[in-house]
Amino acid sequence: MAHLTLVQGDITRQSVDAIVNAANSSLLGGGGVDGAIHRRGGPEILADCRKLRAGHYGRGLATGRAVATTAGLLDARWVIHTVGPVWSSGEDRSDLLASCYRESLTIAAGLGARTVAFPAISTGIYGWPMDDGARIAVRTAREAAAAPVEEVRFVLFDAAAYGAFETALGAAS
Repeated sequence: MAHLTLVQGDITRQSVDAIVNAANSSLLGGGGVDGAIHRRGGPEILADCRKLRAGHYGRGLATGRAVATTAGLLDARWVIHTVGPVWSSGEDRSDLLASCYRESLTIAAGLGARTVAFPAISTGIYGWPMDDGARIAVRTAREAAAAPVEEVRFVLFDAAAYGAFETALGAAS
């Protein structure tokens, strides 16, 4: 089982094998974590994403799915892009959110990644409640992380997100 760790900080500053990007379906950059990863990672990431769009992902990446590209200038080997669901009070989309973590970890393992850094997927502009997002992330990472992944690192932007993940990690122990 992989070791789960928490860090408050900037995901683009992490030294890991793979950084997970909370991407939008276009794969062509955006705001929040997605924009930060594209800006710091440089044009190589966007070039790889454009190749994906020109090929198998012509319509974009579906919600809950994941795909890897180069990490460009980031201190990582790969960026794993995943599209989180928009939160809805009228429809349970928690399986799609769990799928983001599960699919990303499957891709990471296939690439041979030992360390993987995740943001709090869907908890920003997509409106997922932080406590619930943390619970789903921690539970899914515990269940889905497989060799060779040794560390799943949740990189949380602020103290409130860190607190929510700390609570979820404690509850899952």
